[in-house]
Amino acid sequence: MRRIALLGTGTMGSGMAETWLKKGFAVTAYNRTRAKADALAASGAQVAATPRDAAAGAELIVAMVADEQASRDVWLGETGALTAANPGTVLVESSTVPPEWARELAAHADERGIPFLDVPVAGSKAAAASGALTLFVGGDAATLERARPALAAISRQIVHLGPTGAGATWKLIHNMMLAVHIAAAAEAIALAAKAGFDPAQALSLIENGPAASFIVKFKMPRFSEQRFDDADFALRHMLKDARYALALGEKFGARLDVVRGAAADYDRADKMGFGDLDFAGVVKAMAD
Repeated sequence: MRRIALLGTGTMGSGMAETWLKKGFAVTAYNRTRAKADALAASGAQVAATPRDAAAGAELIVAMVADEQASRDVWLGETGALTAANPGTVLVESSTVPPEWARELAAHADERGIPFLDVPVAGSKAAAASGALTLFVGGDAATLERARPALAAISRQIVHLGPTGAGATWKLIHNMMLAVHIAAAAEAIALAAKAGFDPAQALSLIENGPAASFIVKFKMPRFSEQRFDDADFALRHMLKDARYALALGEKFGARLDVVRGAAADYDRADKMGFGDLDFAGVVKAMAD
């Protein structure tokens, strides 16, 4: 599978596209804001006006968009990609979406005799641009093997978790943990400041202490420099994922009280106008 249609060229999608292009794959890109897709043309991508146009002739169609509604639009909208997919094409939903939508989309694909995988990703935008993502896969094992060469090109690890929806489910569990870790670190930083501790000393104690997870260490330069623009992952997207995780918890009867508290922190930050900042910018909502 060398011909890839990519629907969504935001922070992660653009990095994935660049990696595929560097490794000799043919990429046709679509983005709702066309200028973001046009930026890939210099690297050799073709740019399509609609998802359907992007999908025409593709062997692998990958969506990497903001949320469930955006995913519905690019797959099933008036100019959606599904109608242009051939039976030999593999569809891949890499957006972070509820597992119910992943399974519904798989059913639409199955009606057309087209194989489907839900393959959300873990990793920073640097990982996307260097082919070092981790992929969480739900779907048929044989379909994964067909798509593996293209998926391996953008990843360091591919984890097949089970049937359709398993990848989407694990991604929500994964992201809710990230949300909690960073919200807790932000609350600790804010409390330390109010208690009169030297900010640099407090950050050092957090970074080098036993409570510092990988994600807290990764975000520490942003905390220390108060640099939250040029987001690795936007705060509003983390809020969306936390809400998806809470809905998943309700489905299974899991309380998720800690996640609910973290979601409240991100919601407050979003309402204060910080939604487009990196999600570590949640600390800005705790200054008052």
